[in-house]
This record gives sequence, C-alpha cells and structure tokens, in this order.
Amino acid sequence: MKRILIFLLLVSFVSALQAQILDPAKWTTKTSVNTADAGDVIDLIFDVKIDNGWYLYSSEFPCEDGPIKATFNFEPNAGYELVGDIIPVNPIEKYDDIFECDVKVFKKTGQFRQKVKLLAKGVVIKGEYEYQVCTEIDGRCVPGDGEFLFDKIEVKGGSVVPKQEEAAQITAPVTITEDTKTEIKEFGKNKGPYIDEAVLEGKNSLNSESFFGYLIFAFLLGLTSLITPCVFPMIPMTVTFFLKDGQSKGRGIRLAVLFGISIIIIYTLAGTVFAFALGAEGLNALATHWAPNLFVFVIFIVFALSFLGLFEINAPHQLVNKVDQQAEKGGLIGVFFMAATLVLVSFSCTLPIVGNVVVLAAGGHIIKPILAMFFYALAFAIPFTLFAIFPEWIKGLPKSGGWLNSVKVTLGFLELALCLKFFSIADQAYHWGILDRDTNITLWIVIFALLGFYFLGKIRLSHDSPVDKVTVPRLFLAILTFSFVVYLVPGLWGAPLKMLAGYLPPKHTLDFDLVIENNSGNRNELCEEPKYADFLHLPHGLQGYFDYDQALACARKSNKPLFIDFTGHGCTNCREMEAVVWSDPQVLQRLREDYIIVALYVDDKTVLPESEWFTSTYDGKVKKTLGKQNVDMQIANLENNAQPFYVLVGKDERVLAWPYGYNKEPEKFIKFLDSGTKKYRELYGR
Repeated sequence: MKRILIFLLLVSFVSALQAQILDPAKWTTKTSVNTADAGDVIDLIFDVKIDNGWYLYSSEFPCEDGPIKATFNFEPNAGYELVGDIIPVNPIEKYDDIFECDVKVFKKTGQFRQKVKLLAKGVVIKGEYEYQVCTEIDGRCVPGDGEFLFDKIEVKGGSVVPKQEEAAQITAPVTITEDTKTEIKEFGKNKGPYIDEAVLEGKNSLNSESFFGYLIFAFLLGLTSLITPCVFPMIPMTVTFFLKDGQSKGRGIRLAVLFGISIIIIYTLAGTVFAFALGAEGLNALATHWAPNLFVFVIFIVFALSFLGLFEINAPHQLVNKVDQQAEKGGLIGVFFMAATLVLVSFSCTLPIVGNVVVLAAGGHIIKPILAMFFYALAFAIPFTLFAIFPEWIKGLPKSGGWLNSVKVTLGFLELALCLKFFSIADQAYHWGILDRDTNITLWIVIFALLGFYFLGKIRLSHDSPVDKVTVPRLFLAILTFSFVVYLVPGLWGAPLKMLAGYLPPKHTLDFDLVIENNSGNRNELCEEPKYADFLHLPHGLQGYFDYDQALACARKSNKPLFIDFTGHGCTNCREMEAVVWSDPQVLQRLREDYIIVALYVDDKTVLPESEWFTSTYDGKVKKTLGKQNVDMQIANLENNAQPFYVLVGKDERVLAWPYGYNKEPEKFIKFLDSGTKKYRELYGR
C-alpha cells in the first residue's frame, strides 16, 4: 500500500512539473512559391499561432532594455543570399506595463517574412529563431526558441552570380530596350505585383474580417443581382408559370415557398461544387465564352418573340400531364424545374460571388464559402418567391382591355433590348467588331421608340385588344419611354450615358466620338507604342498599356507608380466605374499626371505566341491567352479574381495601397490614388 502511495505521489509530482511547461506559440514555415528560377527573389514566411490571452513580441520596436525581440538567424549558404531584413507583418503597437516601454506585439496570429534571392539548385535554408511571449492575465513571460528548415524549394536553371549594383536598381529608372523583360525578371519579385503588408497602412476594405459582415455582403450581392440583364427578364416567366386558373391561395403560397427553397438548394449545392470544380479561371471563361453567351442571346430572343405573340411556348403534352399530376402532390417537380432554369440562365450575371467562393476555397475554407452561397441564394430567392405568390393578386385585377397581354408585349420589347448585352460580351471578348456602341444604341432607340408608340396605341399586335382611348397610365409610360429615347440619342456622338455604362459596348467602339476628339490634346505621354493597342483601349482618351511587363518598365523609366486595372470585356461594374468614377475631373487628372496605366483584361481570348506561354504556379495549367495570363497574375499574386480590381504598384512591384474594388464614390477613389503617390514618394523619392 505504501509503495502505491509513493508511486501516486511521484506521478502527481511529475504531472505538476509538466503542467508548468508552457508553449503558447506554435510556429510553421512556408515559402511564397515552391518552384522558382535561379535569380528569383522569394519570400520565406514564418507563421505563428498564439494562445488566447498571450502575445508575442515583434522583431522591431524602440524599447532596447525590454523584452526579447523575435530574432531569426540564418546559416550562411552559397545557394542563397538575404535581401533586406526580416519584416514583421502588421504587428500591434502597445505600451508594455511589464517593461514600461512602447512595444509591438502579435496576438492570436503573427507573421514574419524574409526575402531571399535563390542563387543555385539544391538550396537548403536553415537557421534558428528566438522569441518571447507574455500573458495579459498575470504578467507571466516565457522565452522560446526553435530551428527552421526550408529544403523543398525547386530551383530551375543554373547558378547566378550576384551583382553588387542590384540593390541600387530599386531607385534607379531603367531604359526600355529589347531586354526589358529580362531586366524586369532580375528586379524584385519577378512574378508580378505582391502585397507587402509592412508597406501598407490602414485597413484592407476588400477583406473584412467580420464573418457576419461577409454574409451580409453576400446577401446584398444576391439582391443586387436581381437587376442584372440576365436575371431581371426571368421575373415575367416566373409569374407566368405560377399564374394558373383555379389555383387556391394556400396552394400558390405553398408552391412559391417550395420554389424559393429549390433556388436556395440548387444555388448552394451547384454553385459551391461548380466553383470548386472549375476554379476561378474556369468560371471566368464560362462567363465570357461565346457559346453560353450566344445561347442565352438566342433564348432571350425566342422568349421575346413569344411574348410579342409570334408563337406560344408550351411544354410537350405528356410532360404537362406529368407536371400536373405532381402539382396535385405539391408540384415539386415543376417548381424544381423552374428554379433550376432560373439558376442556369442567370449564372453568368451572378459570377462575382462565386468568384469570391473560389478564392475562399483555395485558402482552405469550407464553412465560410458554403454559408456565403446560402446567404446569396437566400437573397436571390426571396423576391422570386414573392413574385411567385403575387399572381394571386394579379388575377384579382380587372381583365378588361387586355392589360395582361400588354404586360407580356412590354416585357417582350425589354427582352429584345437586354439580349444585346450577351452578344456584346462575346463580341468584345473575341473582337468580332459586329455590335459596336453605335449599333447597340441605334437598336435601342428603335426598340424603345416602338414601345412608346405601342403605349400610345399606334401599334397593335395579334393578341392585343383595341385601344380606343389612351389611359393615363399608358400616357405616363409613353412619356417615360420617349424620354429614355431622347436620352439615348446624344450617345451616338459620344455622350457618356452613365446610367447605361454597364449595358452598352465601350465608347471606343463609336465611329465618331465628339467628346474624345475635344480631349485629344490632353493625353498623357507614353514611353513606347503599347502592345495590343489595335484592339484594346482605355476610356476618356487616357493613354496606357495592356501588357504588365511593358507598363512596369515605363513606370520605372518615368519614375511613376503603376496603376493596374484588372478589368474585363464582360464586366458591367468595370464600365460603370469608368463612366462614373474615372470621368471625375480630379480622378482623370491624377491618372494622367501621376500614374502609368495598364489595363489587364482577364477575359480576352487573344492567343499569344507559344514563346510567351507559361505554366501557372496557381493551378499548374498552361496559360496561352492574354486573358488567362492576366487572371492568373491576379489570382496567384493578389489572391483575388473579382473585377474591377485596382492595384497601385511601386518600382519593386510592391503594392503601395490596399487594392480598390467596386465603389462608385469619386472621393474615395481620389484618396486611394493619393495614398499610392504618397507611399511611392516615401519609398523611392520623387
């Protein structure tokens, strides 16, 4: 018995000792890329997770006689050389009561980055680190240390002899020569723009850390998508489907709720799986490929002709009978079919949220993207559910005058106008040059003029009742329609038509643009003739580039920061930003005078020469077209695939300010541009 007691006491004593061994910080390491060329500069990344209630001291702060700073000692090796000092990423400033001085710390998570230049194959980078963590609860502090090893970096090419003058190149402008691309690859990161959070100030407005805020954002995007040209015309088809004689109100509500639930289920499951399967680039290709866009274009014309009374679209008799039989049990199959049709037709206009889902999925998140798709689908489904219930109220209105057919005809005219958007996306992406801005505006003028005459009773279609008198509602609609026609007419000569910027082809497709000609003497200068300028253009008479390497070389030569515009031919929000924000005189002045501009079209289908192809480090696929190379740069370097997306870059390709997205407030855009020029002067002088 005594031996047992002694044994238990020893076990308790050992356990008590073990309980005093604290390890509040857990370290992991990784590299910014796994494969690089000899001569490339990459980032060694040290991530640390810190237990709740503890904090870890950073590597840089003025308190010299205080806590142990995080230090990283690298063993010398001929296979690499350090570039600069270790950089702590966004530490928190605080006054340390324990050491009575100002310090910088990390809470919960922290990150340190060290740039190294790879000089030879088979490089192994190892060393040791030391740190100190303290608890906010009782003031305890624990020192720590460890070893690190980077031995899985695949370096291609031969050895590189380091140049003594390379460090000075960051502030010296370069001359554009035939070796421009080689100079760029020997300079800095070489893989395109990258975010160095030690340089950035303030808070990233694009990536809110609020999980609840992200879900609200997804919900608002769902509501916004209802007014897009490929979603809005689906509303009348939904109303028509639920407008059945003899249907009780209770049964209509039940079917409408099932319809909404079906939309949520289909969107959440199909959207998430589709995003994970295709990836960001696949989704972008689908949204701008000629086949799906022309298919939707034709479908909308067919529905428009049906609404105008040319023919009736009816399902096969046997299918109708089966759907009716299911309707007696709740109509689940028919309702589910309508929901699936809605999701498929509207998908190309609902791409932005799916693009965000892809980025989250690439980062290893599971729950967040699924919930985001759910909230997006919820917002998308609620209005359609209400419209599905609404036919009960429609049938209760007076039917005299054939008003219901007039509604269908009106929607037919609207669908004829809106279908042009889908043809325009394919036309711009593939540079067919068929549907330019003049043609589109002319067709709209004719369509809406005919609609105005229809409201006045001057045009009567096959299923219309005679219009003996023009009612006040018809007269009011005619006034609005003809006013819209008058608004369109100046667009033929270059008026911006800001309300329609996202729906019309870009202004550069006009045959005669009086506004641009008046501004032709106020253009910014370029270093050389831009590549792809024969089919790509900037708005408002701005001069710029469409190739990243060429633009970066010019920015260095001109000693100006680089303004990167990740855009797309089929990007509605990009056109709105250009029409509403870029047109502001102060914005235009800054873009002309302070920046070198490069517009990178992520959906352009131009096939590049084979010598310019490369294999992506993001998905391992060969990038052959201009658009795929541009979107790969955005995803691989900036972890974003949404457009519009604006990035300000310095000489060494570091991002100067938090990137800017879709926000139609010129004042905020001006602050964004000014913050970039300010940071550029601080880093490089000017």
